[in-house]
Amino acid sequence: MVMMLLLKFISLPCIVLLCACASLSDFSLTAHNSRMQLTDLTELPPPPGIDVSMPDRGYRIGPFDQLLVDVFEVPELSGKEIQAASDGSIAFPLIGSIEAAGMTTDELAAIVAARLRENFVKNPQVTVSLQKTVSQVVTVDGEVNEPGLYPVIGQMTLRKAIASAKGAKAAARLGRVAIYRKVNDQDMAAVYNLTAIYRGAYADPEIFAGDIVVVGSSQTGRIFKGIKAPASLMDAPLVVAIRAGE
Repeated sequence: MVMMLLLKFISLPCIVLLCACASLSDFSLTAHNSRMQLTDLTELPPPPGIDVSMPDRGYRIGPFDQLLVDVFEVPELSGKEIQAASDGSIAFPLIGSIEAAGMTTDELAAIVAARLRENFVKNPQVTVSLQKTVSQVVTVDGEVNEPGLYPVIGQMTLRKAIASAKGAKAAARLGRVAIYRKVNDQDMAAVYNLTAIYRGAYADPEIFAGDIVVVGSSQTGRIFKGIKAPASLMDAPLVVAIRAGE
């Protein structure tokens, strides 16, 4: 499963290295990694459209998410289980289609209430709750007890993502934990030493919907083969951008 997840990200001969640690002299590059080019990035950038300064980034509706809609004291319109379409739109009785993609559940509830109020229901009280999210998930794989897809509701960190998968296995290689992410059509990756994070050596990185987290996989070692970071990633993570093959 790990190999299938990483194929879309990895082209080993064509990696541009973005160093979170120091200078070119701090790394040893093998011949097959000669296309690496060091820069001064210090962390894996967030996905586009994410304002990391906001303390509370709640769930927003996406394609195929499952919602529950209730209209107080209107049994015919309550307990409605609705699945968003591939474009994030939803259809609701009496009012038709709503472009719900990117909305919070409260924002959608307000629009449903307004549409109902126009012609059908006097002072409707509408609540929308998330039943299951398909769009806002992180993939956790590798040496964890329960690999799989886990919802990202609000803010999630690397440690929380691994905990969602029932934690790392007892023999997991915590010195090589990778996060794969697409940023502005650029495939990127970062490798962390989880033990260093536990000890407070550097911050527990934030995880976003669409990320792939791989704990202690041999694939991670192959991807970063030939790169020797100072202190074995104990001082800072290693961040790379991955170019398509030429």
